[in-house]
Amino acid sequence: MKEIKAKDVTATVARLCKEANFFLGEDVLAALKKAREEEESPVGRQILDQILENADIAAKEEMPLCQDCGLAIVFLEIGQDVHITGGDLYEAIDEGVRQGYSEGYLRKSAVDQPFSARVNTKDNTPSIIHSEIVPGDKLKIIVAPKGGGSENMSRFTVLKPAQGRQGVIDFVVSAVEEAGSNPCPPTIVGIGIGGSAEKAMILAKKALLRTVGEPSPDMEVAVLENELLRRINTTGVGPGGVGGRITSLAVHVETYPAHIASLPVAVNLQCHSARHKEADL
Repeated sequence: MKEIKAKDVTATVARLCKEANFFLGEDVLAALKKAREEEESPVGRQILDQILENADIAAKEEMPLCQDCGLAIVFLEIGQDVHITGGDLYEAIDEGVRQGYSEGYLRKSAVDQPFSARVNTKDNTPSIIHSEIVPGDKLKIIVAPKGGGSENMSRFTVLKPAQGRQGVIDFVVSAVEEAGSNPCPPTIVGIGIGGSAEKAMILAKKALLRTVGEPSPDMEVAVLENELLRRINTTGVGPGGVGGRITSLAVHVETYPAHIASLPVAVNLQCHSARHKEADL
């Protein structure tokens, strides 16, 4: 049984909160540069130039990529042979969020009493934690700050099974088109298909963690991803929503077995600041 100290979890989460907000991943940067080469709209190219310049400044100055530093979304892969010592795991994560958002001068966007007073919690906690028990003796922590502009464009439906593949395509493309400029395109489109309502939504968000543009290992799903990206990039939304060819950098689809009477489909859009960092303890 491997022991991991709660204080080490806190320190790791604090570091990841800052790194995720300061440094755009190399895969995202490569996708943005490729989009810049392919974009035909002069205004769209200017938007992409500004996005790339912004990412360069943020990294050099170690300052937030975006003023919306997001809710703290944390994915955990907990090895079944891991034991957390010296404190509660979830509280250790929240303390890491408190420290990271304070030390990094990151905007605190979490509000309590969400349908009434909407009082800012002032430290961006509680974080939103998704845990999975896996084989092994490691604890993987992924911090993925999620901004409101893109999160607000999330969509979910339960299609009739007979609507099938075409129903999925129509729903996803419509969701992206209706979102327009709100999620700060070019986006990454996370899609969850199957499971139950909550499972599909988590799959859609988890899909955003994949290396940008990396196809699904399932050939049928990979073909669907490719067709969705092609369709989305003919909508004309374009970079920044000002028109152009590149509305999305990638489409990532995750699937799960569903009930015989259901075809749940979830869409979670990620803005061009596709922020997430991870560490293994």
